[in-house]
Amino acid sequence: MSLAAQGRPSHAVKQWTFLTNHAHVLLAIAREPTVRLRDVADAVGITERAAQAIVADLETGGYLHRERVGRRNQYTVNPTGRFRHPAEADHSIGDLLNLFTGTSQT
Repeated sequence: MSLAAQGRPSHAVKQWTFLTNHAHVLLAIAREPTVRLRDVADAVGITERAAQAIVADLETGGYLHRERVGRRNQYTVNPTGRFRHPAEADHSIGDLLNLFTGTSQT
C-alpha cells in the first residue's frame, strides 16, 4: 500500500540518519576539541540544551572528558570506548572517529 493510499501525502517522508545525535556531537568535538557547544548544536541541528545533555551522557559514559581552560572547555575523546549496542560492541569509538575525521584516534 502506498503512502498516499494510507492517507499520508506522498511528500511526507520521515527524515532519519544513520548516525545518532550522540555520534554527531562526538564527531564535532573530535574535530575541534575547544568548540563551543552553541556551535556543536548548530552543526548537528539540535538545541544547545540538547547538546549539553548529550555531552553529559558522553562524559558519564566515559567517552569524553571535559576540562576548563580559561573561559572555554577543552574536550578529550576516549577512542578506546566501545560501542554500546551488542552488534557493534567489538568496535571502538576510535574506529568511528578515524572513519569520519580521517585521523588515527587510537
